[in-house]
Amino acid sequence: MTMARTRIRIKTKSKNAFQMRIAGLGFRNGYVLVHRAMHEPFWTFPGGRAEIGETSEETLKREMIEELGVEVKVGRLLWSVENFFHYEDRDWHEFGLYYQMELPEHFPFHPTEIVHRVMDGHELEFKWAPATRAALRELDIPPYFIAEEIENLPETPKHLVWRDGDLDLKT
Repeated sequence: MTMARTRIRIKTKSKNAFQMRIAGLGFRNGYVLVHRAMHEPFWTFPGGRAEIGETSEETLKREMIEELGVEVKVGRLLWSVENFFHYEDRDWHEFGLYYQMELPEHFPFHPTEIVHRVMDGHELEFKWAPATRAALRELDIPPYFIAEEIENLPETPKHLVWRDGDLDLKT
């Protein structure tokens, strides 16, 4: 028997919202995989909303099968983030988990071209970006703290509270 899928997401009449999002950082040749919805100006790390009854690792694996058509190996947890931001006329409170992930070797790599496109609610496009602070800052890739830590990933899981607009970044 298949259970109904229920994403962990709450929207209120007062324009507030909550969601749980799981994302993965996949690396290859000094690059990290990023994606964006074609209608958005910003990029982010691949992933999606968790569903009730699945673990965060299951969420990441499911999302990568849906979006990339490949099975990934979920690595270590890098960050747990209480993320506060404004998007689509709402104030969002997001609980996010960011893992390292390993993509299969056959997943395409090119240092400058879009390597994958898929329809998943919206048209998504994927590319490899240099895994450097400067490159990620230039891409406008929230949550912005990741750009500051991409060259020195935490050795143990790190928890933080991030409010968009915080300018307290390490330089």
